[in-house]
Formats: sequence, C-alpha cells, structure tokens
Amino acid sequence: MARKLRVQYPGAIYHVMNRGDLREPIFHDDKDRQLFLQTLGEACEKTGWHIHAWCLMPNHFHLVMETPKANLVAGMKWFLGAYTGRFNRRHKLFGHLFSGRYKALIVDGSGTGYLKTVSDYVHLNPARAKLLGIEQRLAAYPWSSLRYYLQSPRKRPGWLRVGRLLGEHGIPCDSPAGRLEFGRRMELRRRAEDGSGQFKGVRRGWCLGDKAFRKELLGQMKEQMKEHHFGEERAETEQEEAEEIVREGMKRLGWKEADLEARRKGDREKLKLAVRLREETTVTVKWIAERLKMGTWTHLNHLLYWHRRETPYEMEKYYNTSVMSQKRLYEHSEIVPFFRDGETQTAVGTDGRAKPRTTAAHPRSGDSAENRPARPDCVAGRARAGQ
Repeated sequence: MARKLRVQYPGAIYHVMNRGDLREPIFHDDKDRQLFLQTLGEACEKTGWHIHAWCLMPNHFHLVMETPKANLVAGMKWFLGAYTGRFNRRHKLFGHLFSGRYKALIVDGSGTGYLKTVSDYVHLNPARAKLLGIEQRLAAYPWSSLRYYLQSPRKRPGWLRVGRLLGEHGIPCDSPAGRLEFGRRMELRRRAEDGSGQFKGVRRGWCLGDKAFRKELLGQMKEQMKEHHFGEERAETEQEEAEEIVREGMKRLGWKEADLEARRKGDREKLKLAVRLREETTVTVKWIAERLKMGTWTHLNHLLYWHRRETPYEMEKYYNTSVMSQKRLYEHSEIVPFFRDGETQTAVGTDGRAKPRTTAAHPRSGDSAENRPARPDCVAGRARAGQ
C-alpha cells in the first residue's frame, strides 16, 4: 500500500497530529483526556521523548515533540495503540479510533524560529476553533500545554520541556516574570492573527524550515524512498534529483540561468537535457518545460516525439518491440507496403531491424501481378474488402 515516508533521526522535532475516524470525537469526557495524557507520559518514559507543546481538541490532538533517539514510528505505534485499547475498554467499544496514519511535520529546531511558529500554532488552536470566548484568555483552556507554561515547574508534568520554546520567544529564564511575559506575548499573537495564511506551512507542508534544512532532509530521504512511498516529499526528492542533472548539464555547457531564457525554445542542447531528464528521472514534461524555458509542455512533447523518430537507436528499439509482433504474421523476408512514388518508408527485415529505404516508381494498376511487390496479407485483405 502506498504511504508517506517517515523520516527519523536523533534530535528530530515533529508536529504530530491525528484525527478521529470520520472526524468523530476521540475524547468523550475529561477522564478520557486525562487517560490520553497519562498514556503520553508513559510513552515519553519508554522512548525518551520531550514534549514542547500539546493541545487536545474534541476530535483531534496536536503534539510538538522532540525525539532524542530515532524512534518516532515505534513510539507512536505503542502510544496510539495503547490509548485506543484503553479508550475502547473504558467505553466497551472495539475497532480503530483514529482516521488513518498520523501526520508528522518535520520542524527545523536550529533556533531560527520554526519551533516557535509551530508551537504558537498549537497553543492558539482553541481560540481559532472558537472554543474560547472573546474575553477569555488562552490559559483558560484546560487541555493545552500553555497553562502549564504559566505555572511553576513543580506543577508541570516531567515530560513537558519549556526552556527551548521560551528561548525562541527571547525569554532567557523560566521565572515568574518570564512566564508572565510569555503569556502576554501569546495574547498579543492571538490578537494579531488575521487568517492571512501565516500558518500555511504548518497546515499543508511536510517540512517547516529553511532551504538548507529542507535540502538536507531531501538528501536523506532520497536514500530511503521506495516505490510504495508518495507525497509532497517524494515529489520534492525527485525534483531535487532533476535539478542536479540540470545544474550538471549547464556547468558542462558553460551556461547560466539567463542562457536558458535567451536561447530558443527548441535549442538542441536544451532538448538533449530534456531527453536525459525524461530517461533518468520521473519529473513531468510540464516541470521540464518550465525549468528549461522550452515553452508549453505540449510543445516539448512534440519535440521529444520527433527526437525519438530521428534517433536510429530509438527507432531500432521501437521496431524490435512493436513490429516483431507484426512480422510473425507474415511469411515474407521483407515487408514492402504500398506507398507513393519516391516516398521514404521504413522496411523491416527478418532480423527485426529498421531499414529506411526510398522506393522507385510504384507499379501501376495495369501492370501484371508478377511485377507488383508482395504485400502483407492484412493490406491485401483490406484491398479485397474495398477499404
């Protein structure tokens, strides 16, 4: 079954989210929520996970977590399985609770603000879902880690780590003044949220980080990617591989990006590069046409078609595969179909190889039958049928 690749490495940070089957609730009451947090705490003890932020919504949950060991998959398998089993036993139910696989967004934790972005997204979720009134503070929502950020360390669960997020907010110390400042900043962030797409990368992407971080991940994923994997990350991995071929080709030709724009769409060197991309990668013709500045994808398809027709090796490959099946129908040593005077045509010999040839004048209908070239049975049959 096709599935997304899980990237795991020591020290990775993820935004993990999963939703109830058919968007149904995964918590029936507060005891279920307490059971979820208890199970999460056990998972952290088993795996060594650090939780930076969490939020429990009626039919889904959010976790921002760090894995000191590369054990996201094994840990989540135990965690979701254990909570589902406990939930089902408590409510005398059976079957799966969650809808499909969980989403795991990889987050750049290098201190450049991406951990802050994803944690703020999680902490603002209750307000965004209108679970809080306009006058209620974010800390009033009881099932979010934000309220624990505003409490003293002894009142927090041991697996919640606040220092890293406070640091990204520019708060140097987990002190009463620092916690007060954190709460104030989150309220300001709530007021400033205008729905303009500032969290689009958190909602839709597979990775949240700068270009260098993304490129490093793609290089790691390229080695692990299999045929049954899919998703945006697979497409980006394939595109990165194609970009390497483009850069290599341009370096060999001594071109710069401006040369791609300046040269004509059907430039022969561009076409050679496009052919190589089609043979060695799985990127689309549309992507190649846009990247090499070759006009529309239909125009490039036309160029590729005629390139195949003009290349002897490709012609030979074509006839070896497609015409050999036809050749077995005939008992002729060579197929010579009817065509007009002087027209170039490809004949196929007994070895299945393409033999381009130009014919002399075609015998007219008044010539004797013995002077006419032998024609395939299928052509003769169509002639008899008046086709």
